[in-house]
Amino acid sequence: MTGRIEATPGNDAHQSTSIRSLAKKLRTFDYFTIGFGTMVGVGWLVIMDDWLSRGGYLGAILGFVIGGISLFPIAYTYGQLVARLPDAGSEITYTAQVFPTTVSFATGWIMMLGYLVVCPWEAVAIGKIVGYIFPQMNTMELYRVAGYPIYLPHLITGLALTAIITFVNYRGVQQSARFQNWTTIGLLVLFVTFCAFGVAKGSTANFTPPFSQSAAVSILLVVQIVPYFMVGFESVAKCSEEARPNFPQRSFMHAMLAAVLVGILFYATVIAIVAYIHPWRSLVGQSFSTAVAFETAFGSRWIVQVIFVAATLSLLKVFNGNFLATSRLLFALGRKGLIHPKFGEVHSQNHTPGFAIAAIGLATAATACFGQALLVPITEVGAMASAFGWMAACAAYCRMTSSTKHLLIASLGTIVAGILITMKLAPGIPGHFSLYEWLTLAGWCLLGLALKRQPQSEQVLKS
Repeated sequence: MTGRIEATPGNDAHQSTSIRSLAKKLRTFDYFTIGFGTMVGVGWLVIMDDWLSRGGYLGAILGFVIGGISLFPIAYTYGQLVARLPDAGSEITYTAQVFPTTVSFATGWIMMLGYLVVCPWEAVAIGKIVGYIFPQMNTMELYRVAGYPIYLPHLITGLALTAIITFVNYRGVQQSARFQNWTTIGLLVLFVTFCAFGVAKGSTANFTPPFSQSAAVSILLVVQIVPYFMVGFESVAKCSEEARPNFPQRSFMHAMLAAVLVGILFYATVIAIVAYIHPWRSLVGQSFSTAVAFETAFGSRWIVQVIFVAATLSLLKVFNGNFLATSRLLFALGRKGLIHPKFGEVHSQNHTPGFAIAAIGLATAATACFGQALLVPITEVGAMASAFGWMAACAAYCRMTSSTKHLLIASLGTIVAGILITMKLAPGIPGHFSLYEWLTLAGWCLLGLALKRQPQSEQVLKS
């Protein structure tokens, strides 16, 4: 059995000069909206055609259902970990209990990539969404990246949204949670509305054929990207320090499990409805294919407007949730002395990691300038990065727990995450990393090596 210190927030290897703590404001519903809101973005509108081209309608549905169900052991393990170690560092803290500092840093740094890549994704996506509603914004081309044009109105919109999200997070976690709650509620209400109308307009004849290729390959190609579109439930752990006093520890797990379940239902339902109201093959290669399907079926723009309002709310909440999680991981790395301790400082009035938040805002704005060329490659890299963090957390809990039941569940979570990583990295498997994904991952790792510092002392004891 491995001995360890039960870490408490602020009891880190190397503290910043600030000893202020993060604000204690969050409730159970806040944690659900953080988990679900960080998970479900606008992929269901922006790249539905990619999902359908990968798997066909049934392959896409089964891919998300199978991939989502496989995450339950991981969510359960996170629930056990966060109850034991409620710390903003989450994976960093969990792995530090049983592994060397290098493993802890690598886990946190790679996991942070899984969240960070979502932020510029959303900053770019908002320009595409607004440009679809107002085509006059698709003008004033500034430059091109990988053949994709960067329009001035799109860039201004993305940068403005980045500034707003940065400001909301800088002001306080309560403001961020309130923002997350209302945007999540709005999305779910509008989602139920347009799906209910869709049920009345479709035909089962549109479901043919069920798969894009063979059933196995179709499902596999979708399962590979599930980690990217389902990452977020574990963002609950990044905010666990900020729970209200006397918060019930098991509620962390309940919030994460609920987020995974609702996420599965959301993705499966929207894919089924889109394929039900329009032949899915004709949607492949179409921008905003979800909107195209509804507009064709209804012959009217009003339903499209409902969908785009829902998508905008979804974009806002997933941007906010991933920004929140990224800033907490960066803050934890600084507080533990693994990078410059300035990142680990807490704002004196807002009780937020102000320097880390500003850094994430600047990084998001800079990366968003690369435009649409980012969308698909960062999806692939984000999926692998998330699975890496999940595997490390589950493996750490395998060494911590003395319960046979928990060991079996954590071991299953480790295996599932390992399979997801293998599907992206192993040559010969359909959908594995291309040169651009490898370059993105290598660049991130080199940046981590450049920023890494050696902490002055260790918080981990081993017997």
